[in-house]
Order: sequence, then structure tokens, then C-alpha cells
Amino acid sequence: MKRFIDTIKNIYKIEDLRTRIAYTLGIILLYRLGSFVVLPGVDPAMLSSLQQQASTGLLGLLNMFSGGAFSNASIFALGIMPYISASIVVQLLGMAIPYFQRLQKEGESGRKKINQITRYLTVIILIFQSPAYIANLVMQLPPEAIYPFDPATTSHSIFSFFGISSVIMLTAGSMFVMWLGEKITDKGIGNGISLIIMIGIIARLPFSLFAEFISRLEEQGGGLIIFIVEIIVLVGVILLTILLVQGTRRIPVQYAKRVVGNKQYGGVRQYIPLKVNAAGVMPIIFAQAIMFLPLTIAQYAQTDALTGFASVFTDFTGFWYNFTFFVMIVLFTYFYTAITVNPNQMADDMKKNGGFIPGIKPGKKTAEFIDNVMSRITLPGSLFLGFVAIMPAFVTIAGVSQQFATFYGGTSLLILVGVVLDTLDQINSHLLMRHYDGLTKSGRIKGRSGY
Repeated sequence: MKRFIDTIKNIYKIEDLRTRIAYTLGIILLYRLGSFVVLPGVDPAMLSSLQQQASTGLLGLLNMFSGGAFSNASIFALGIMPYISASIVVQLLGMAIPYFQRLQKEGESGRKKINQITRYLTVIILIFQSPAYIANLVMQLPPEAIYPFDPATTSHSIFSFFGISSVIMLTAGSMFVMWLGEKITDKGIGNGISLIIMIGIIARLPFSLFAEFISRLEEQGGGLIIFIVEIIVLVGVILLTILLVQGTRRIPVQYAKRVVGNKQYGGVRQYIPLKVNAAGVMPIIFAQAIMFLPLTIAQYAQTDALTGFASVFTDFTGFWYNFTFFVMIVLFTYFYTAITVNPNQMADDMKKNGGFIPGIKPGKKTAEFIDNVMSRITLPGSLFLGFVAIMPAFVTIAGVSQQFATFYGGTSLLILVGVVLDTLDQINSHLLMRHYDGLTKSGRIKGRSGY
């Protein structure tokens, strides 16, 4: 405890770090306030049907990422997800289109061009998503919930003044959220986009925790003992997830020795850290997107066979749903790892800088060696990732409420752990740079960046 207090004092002593943390907290507060600002013309007291719709399924996932803004019909209802979708598309294009590959190799100027393209693509996505959200909002709410209300009409068109103005506000709101995330990255601490997603997820934790506590004491039974057991299991899952996020395989790299004048350069041994879970949270997002297709089929199915097939894969606690979900996560982990990790480029970079893996010939042999190592460490990483993804189903079957069960695994837990570790890593770097003790005894926290 004394060490923790001393660390807090050291953080306060560093003016730059203190300013960055205060700036980040201010931006986060602004984002949370905006998530409760309802679209003009919508009655906040009549949103119960929308909130019920956004409690489960794909809309529940979107509502979780937006911190409840989706179900509140807020100006930030679409949140940061359109930007995330645009980023994924641009990243995939970088693997297939030479133009984007050249931009990735141009350094800072290329990164700025890619960011600009991502912003334009975000606007295009929002132009399609905003009318869809308004159409769903009009369909879910009673006519009198939207002002102005004309008793002669039973619904509001998206081409009305309310529809057009709401589309503009939703688009501007998401772009403003994206701008807030970029400001956190530039002037704050941590990755801004990731922090905004994390705050949206963690905002639901106190309410879910309190609801589970009341449920155990009054409705479901079990009392305080069962609630404590649930908390212990949650802590254990978090610790295992930290191991998954931090797990790396270090490959030694030797650099050739060069003597220039009286000075010696190179000749040192470094390491290439290959992550056990190089794909991060993306396999779960891809798998979830595909697993929601049966739900769509079930809505429009005309035959009993299709309805029965779709209903099997819409049971989130059923065997076939979780088995298929698990297998798809394993496959997508290998797929996304193959896209993001390029052994040939790594081998070429080492060769250009005079580096080599001891016992391995530079060039093609090095690329094959790295590829083989990645294939071996990706297998346990993908299996563990799949287990973390289906963990909420197990705890739901055990009696935990579905709202609280989402924190036992899946996308939310991985994002929470990854972003917290990355933020702590940046704070730790500021402390060590000014010769203060870090947040850990070793002075190192291996987090991950991005979302």
C-alpha cells in the first residue's frame, strides 16, 4: 500500500504526466455526459422498448461499446464503432492493394494519409448507419414519443425534418467522438479510441455488479457466499486473460559487429517478441458478426426447417452455438494472425539491419522459422481465446445474470484488460524516464496498443 501511495505522489510530481492524466479524465467526462444527451424531439421517458431491444444480441454488443448511448437514443448513439469498422477495412485493404501497402511503408506521411482515408470511410459508413438507426428508432417507439406528433399519422418518416436532422446529429456525434479519441492520443495518456471503448464497457460494471448482488440476496438465492464465489471466479478469469494478453515467445536476434574508428557498433543480442495472441480481439468480433446471421435468417424465415435451424444457433447458452463459435474463433485467429504478422517482412528488415537468428540462415530460412514458431504458439493462443469467448455462456448456465456474465469473458473482458495494461505501460514509461520507480518491481508492463 505504501508503494502504491508513493507511486501516486511521483505521478503528481511530474507536471507533464499530471496534465496528461487530467486532460484524459476531462475528455472522458465530456464523452460520458454526451452519451446521456437525447436526440432533439425524442421523449426520454418512452425509451423502454428501445432499451429492451438493445439488451441482447448484436444491438446489445453495440450498446455495450457505446456505454449505453445506443439505448438512450443519444447524439453519441453510434459511438466509435463506425471508425473501428473503417479502420478494419483499411487494414484489410493494406494487405491486398499495393497503394495502401506503399502508404504503410512511407512512415509518418503515409500514416497521415491512411488516417485521412479512414475518416472519409467513417463518414460513408455513418451515412448508411445513421438512417438505419433512425428507422429502427421510429419503428420501436410509439408515434407520440417523437415531437412533433401528428395524431393523423402513425409513424414518422426518416425524410422528415426529425429524420434528416437526427441523421446529421448522429453523424456529427460519432465524428466528434472520434475527434475526442484522437485528442486523448495526442495530448492525453493511452490510446484514445481504446479508452473510449473501455469507458463505455466499464460504465455498465457498477450497475451489473449491484444488480447481481441484489439478485443473489433476494431473487435467485445463494446469499453472500455465492456472490463472493462469483467475484473470485471473475478475478481468476481476469488473471488468466492478462496471461493471454501478455504471453510472448522471445526469439533471439544477433546483430553483426561493426567497428568504426575506435567505436564498436552492434554485436548485441536482442529479442523479437512474438505474441501468443497476436490477433487480439478481432477474431471474436469477426466470429460474432457471422454468428448473428442465423438471427437475421430466423426473422425472415418462412419454413419450419429454417426457423428450427436458426433457433439452434440463436441460443447463446446452447452447445451447437458455443461449439461453432469456438471453432470459428480458432480459425479466425489463424487468419488474422496471418494477415497482421508478415514473417517475410520481418526477415527482410533483420537482413537489412545486419541481424540474424542464431543457427538460422538469413532470408527465406528466417521467414520460414518465424512462420513455424507463429503457427505453434497461435494454437494454444487461439484455444485459450475461444475459451475466454464462450466463458459467459458457462457462467450464465451456472446462474449468473446475463448482464453481469458478459464481464466474465468475450470482447469486453479482452478490451478492458488490454487497454488497462497499455495505459499503465505508458504511465510506467513516464515514471522510469524521470528515474522514478515504476508501477511494478520489474519496471515493465507488457500491454498492447490499439483496440
